[in-house]
Amino acid sequence: MNFWPSCGYDRLQRNAQGWLLVTPDYLRLFLDRPELALVPESCKAERRLHQALRDDPLQSVAPETLARFKDADARDNYQFFLDFRDALLAAGTLEAYYLQLMRSGRITIPPLFIDLIVQAMLRGLLADNEDAQQLRAAELLFRPQRLTVQEGQVLAADQAVVDLYSENAGLGEIGRLLMENKSRLREAELAVLDASNAARYWERSERYHYLLDLTHEVQQELSHGLTLRMTRARSGLKALARVLELWVQHLLGVEVTIEPLARVDDTAWRWHIGLDTEATAILNDLYEEQTVEPERMQRLVSLFRLSFADPAQMQAELAGKPVYLGLAMNAQGLLRLKPQNLLLNLPLAKQQ
Repeated sequence: MNFWPSCGYDRLQRNAQGWLLVTPDYLRLFLDRPELALVPESCKAERRLHQALRDDPLQSVAPETLARFKDADARDNYQFFLDFRDALLAAGTLEAYYLQLMRSGRITIPPLFIDLIVQAMLRGLLADNEDAQQLRAAELLFRPQRLTVQEGQVLAADQAVVDLYSENAGLGEIGRLLMENKSRLREAELAVLDASNAARYWERSERYHYLLDLTHEVQQELSHGLTLRMTRARSGLKALARVLELWVQHLLGVEVTIEPLARVDDTAWRWHIGLDTEATAILNDLYEEQTVEPERMQRLVSLFRLSFADPAQMQAELAGKPVYLGLAMNAQGLLRLKPQNLLLNLPLAKQQ
């Protein structure tokens, strides 16, 4: 089944490793985006270059060609595209380019371009996946989310969608849309993804209207040291964990298992990775035994335990020990997951 059709996956090819080869047709996708598409105000020089690149996206462009542009923003946008194109072609695959860019520590292209690459890689990685929960969870890796807590549920909605349909885009707007504004709710079609509507995900995958339930499973302590665990059938946390496992395997060739945790009870805690800026700061403070205010702690959406299938792939002093991951929203209820954090900060024995 097809999903995210506009990400350009069908314009790419695979190499023997399963990584995505850059093609001229994939590069044309960027020329059609609003940042580079022609507008009535486009000058003749811009129109000529746009058509020339559509005819041959691989052709070289002389500096004087861009100098003829009347609009400085358009000139900058085309220079970004040309630099991006050249780096992509030099790397050969989206995966190689992404790893080189992130490992360099110098992000010189707009975040939008990175998100489009991540989306295309995930589209290939999940090509045969029929689990709508995992596909929706994968959206967190390339689309910012707005989170709210409603009746004990932690719900994630696409930030762009919620901001479009809410008046002030404040924390709690998801709940307001769900409960108060029925006409706009029908228009936005905000609904929690579950078994009753999962089959419709594919036809609506690019509308980004489904909410993802990120609530932890419920545990109840019983007598005699027994624990009753009631698993949430629509748990987005477990789906996200599966996606992150595939992400690491695909890009680093390392098999890992990731499990959501409500808390960490580990006096020998040795390694942690924040999956976003907020979680990184919170986990660093906790690790260094700094005081973390309750309000900040409440921003933690989930913890995860990551285990290597082969401990020999870890740094020797950490072999066999768990790696703890954190996911958090900021003070405004926004979650911007950074999938590169997981690739760059794993305690690998050697560079993968």
